Amino acid sequence: MRIEVDDLSRPQVHALLEEHLANMYELSPPEQVFALDLNKLRADDITFWTVWDEEVLLGCGALKELTPTHGEIKSMRTPAAARGRGAGRAVLAHIISEAQQRGYTTLSLETGTHAAFGPAHNLYRSKGFVMSGPFGSYLLNEHSVFMELRLSASVA
Repeated sequence: MRIEVDDLSRPQVHALLEEHLANMYELSPPEQVFALDLNKLRADDITFWTVWDEEVLLGCGALKELTPTHGEIKSMRTPAAARGRGAGRAVLAHIISEAQQRGYTTLSLETGTHAAFGPAHNLYRSKGFVMSGPFGSYLLNEHSVFMELRLSASVA
């Protein structure tokens, strides 16, 4: 399994992001879907990674810089056919490590409340994330769960 910074140019990545967005719109009202599309993931303040086993895409995740000390996890996804192989856990650990190296003190995320998000909630809790309130431009709503992880910067 390898994790690499991705330029969002490969068809497999496009298909995974389309699957992700379609699923988010199935589970939440359109005005409460905060998943980013391909173009928004190409923003300068976002780093996007993919997880591969040889040429098989196992997952993705992104880190958005909100401030010099605060990051947000975006677009965590494992394809339905590749779940249970540890890619989600691996990319989350990679994002947390990167956030620490950048000197972030807080790593936040927004995810859904539907029961289908339960495995994601469990994954985030297993890495130390706790429930929090809205951050950035998010507003409190019945379809969002907000979580955060307090970080200590790694020593280089």
